[in-house]
Amino acid sequence: MFEELFYDVESLKRLLVSKATGGQENNSEYTELRQKLLNNGYTKAYLPHFLRTCRSLNDFWNYIKEKSTTYQGRRDYLRIEFEKVLMILEDMTESEFPIDEVVSFSKEDKLDLEYVQQAWQKALDRRTNDPEGAITIARTLLEATCKHIMDDANIEYDDKSELPQLYKGVQKVLNLAPSEHTEQIFKEILSGCVSVVKGLGSIRNKLSDAHGKGQRVPTPSARHAHLAVNLAGAMASFLVSSWEEKRKIVG
Repeated sequence: MFEELFYDVESLKRLLVSKATGGQENNSEYTELRQKLLNNGYTKAYLPHFLRTCRSLNDFWNYIKEKSTTYQGRRDYLRIEFEKVLMILEDMTESEFPIDEVVSFSKEDKLDLEYVQQAWQKALDRRTNDPEGAITIARTLLEATCKHIMDDANIEYDDKSELPQLYKGVQKVLNLAPSEHTEQIFKEILSGCVSVVKGLGSIRNKLSDAHGKGQRVPTPSARHAHLAVNLAGAMASFLVSSWEEKRKIVG
């Protein structure tokens, strides 16, 4: 993803340098790249400010010719203006790793606390540069944990079920439904777990990179990702440890 964004920003920069130094460029290519990058949550805040007002190459030409009367001066100006966004995308590209490599195991693999901790840490590492991806990992980790426990318990489920439905299946396996307990404190804690699961499903659908988003959808920050990842990691750890404990008792 970030590699593609880096390429798009570089392409836009080259196009503008060419226009600023006497080249004849395609205005539709400019408007397409401009719109794409301004609508992207990762690049919007770091792009040169003049892109917001220069809606066409004619607008840009009127702008850039006032910045410098020489070609070299215009090249230097554009290099400085694009430097920050390119550096950020370059760093993101180097640190990027596919989500399916973070949480990936088959029914035959063993999911334990060590695995959960490793996936949890990888999601935390991603929360600053890629908060949307971190939220997706958080949801995927908890979803995979629920599926793995039900696979272990030979419980059938719909592989396309949403997280809250999967969690209901795990509740039955581990006796985690609030209604199954009489102690008020446990009922409250387990009710809170249900709310956490529903919340992770909602924040993932609205803020993560798992679905296409409209322009009005807010972009998650690192703190949103930090919260989602820690909630998912804590829940996954609790479910795995509960399942391991039950298996010991059952034998």
